[in-house]
Amino acid sequence: MKNRYRLFRRRGRIYYCFDNQTRRYTSLDTADRSAAEQIVEARNHALVQPALSRAIGKAYLSASDPGIRTRTWQHALRALMDTKHGVTRLRWERAAKERALDLIRNTVIIETHADQFLDVLKAGTVSTNVHLRKLHNFCLDLGWLPVPVLPKRQWPKVQFKAKRAITLREHQAILRAEKNPERRAFYALAWHLGAAQSDIAALTGANIDWDNRTIRFFRRKTRNVAVLRFSDDAAEILRGLPRHGLLFPKFSQLRETHRATEFKRVCKRVCIAGLTLHSYRYAWAERAKTCGYPERFAQTALGHNSRAVHEAYAGAAIPICPPLDDYERGLQGKIVPLEVVPAQASASARASG
Repeated sequence: MKNRYRLFRRRGRIYYCFDNQTRRYTSLDTADRSAAEQIVEARNHALVQPALSRAIGKAYLSASDPGIRTRTWQHALRALMDTKHGVTRLRWERAAKERALDLIRNTVIIETHADQFLDVLKAGTVSTNVHLRKLHNFCLDLGWLPVPVLPKRQWPKVQFKAKRAITLREHQAILRAEKNPERRAFYALAWHLGAAQSDIAALTGANIDWDNRTIRFFRRKTRNVAVLRFSDDAAEILRGLPRHGLLFPKFSQLRETHRATEFKRVCKRVCIAGLTLHSYRYAWAERAKTCGYPERFAQTALGHNSRAVHEAYAGAAIPICPPLDDYERGLQGKIVPLEVVPAQASASARASG
C-alpha cells in the first residue's frame, strides 16, 4: 500500500510533509532529517491503525501531564473561575451553568471532537459562543489541548443584538412612571453623566466637589480616575441626594442584574422595549456627537481607550451640519484670513528658490 505522506525538502533547511491526496505541503518545523522522518512515518502509521495511534498519543501526553487523560471541561471551568474575582467571577459562575455546556461538561478535553463544539454552539446563545471561546483558549494556553478543537476560522461569528440609545422622550416618560424617588434620581443622573450603572451606584458625597462643580471617582471596570464637571441640571439632582455617605443607599446595595430588572419593569409600564441601563451611555455618546462635543472629551468622559469603541457607541448619531455661510459669518473678526497666492506666482517663487 502506497503511503499517503512523504518527506520533502525545499530550498533551505526545513523539511516538509507532502500529502499525495491533497497535493499540499506542510512544514514540519525541523531541519533534522531523522526527526522529520519520524513525524512522516507517524502520520502514515496513524492512518493504518488510528485507534492504536490515539492510545500511543495519550501515553506520550500522560508522561508530561498525568491528569490529561481524565481532565474534563468541567475541571477546566473550575480552574478558569479560580482565576477570576469579583463581578467577573460571578459572571463566569452564571456562564458555567448554561445548559448548552452539558453536552461537553463531562467529556475529557483531549477526546473532544469539533462536531461536539458545533453542537454546543448551535444549542447555546451568543454568550455561549463568547465563553466557550475563552475556555477553549484557556486550555490551549495551559497545554491541556495539544491542538485546537475548532480552528479559529470555523468559529461562528459572534453577533450581538442591536443596541440603541434611550431618547429624551423615553427618558422623561420613565421619570414620570418611576414612583421611587431614589431610582428616579438615579435614572436622571445617568442621563446627565453617561457613566456606567455600577459607577453611579457607588457614588458618595465625598466624590462631589461643589466648589469646582466636579464629580471624581474610580471606574470599577478599568480602575482609572474619572473627573466629570456637572451642569446646573445635574446640580439640582445632586442637591436632593444625601450629602454624606452613599448617594443611593438602597439602590446601590442591589446587584447589577437586580438594578437592570427594576429598570426593565419601569420600561414595561410605559410600553418601551429594547432599552437597558447601558442605553444611557449610548445616549450620552450620541448627544455628544450630535452637538459637536470634541471627541477626545467624549472618550475621556465615557472612559473609552479606543476611538473605535467610542464610534461604536455613537454610531447611530447623525450630526446636522450648519450652513457654511452662517458659520463663516459667525467667525468674522475671530480668525486671521490667509493670503491666497496665485498658482503662477507660487511656481515662479519655487523656481527662483
